[in-house]
Amino acid sequence: MLQDTQAIRYYQKLTDSMVDLWHRGRRFDEVQSYMDGYLACLRHSSILEAHLVYRLEEETWRFLRDPSNFEMSLQTKPDYY
Repeated sequence: MLQDTQAIRYYQKLTDSMVDLWHRGRRFDEVQSYMDGYLACLRHSSILEAHLVYRLEEETWRFLRDPSNFEMSLQTKPDYY
């Protein structure tokens, strides 16, 4: 579980972008490539400590493997009386 506030922000930005890519019709391998590139940039820039990037990567992989994160939400129409 992530506890560092900056790591949590990066996790939220990354996972939101992954879901957005999926909803725009990108394939799984494209979403995974985006995730890999994002994490590589974090490692290269040294913005976060190495162990935080590693934890962020673990959590992001867990997010990617969970199919419920990429389901299309059903929008229901309001009932008018």
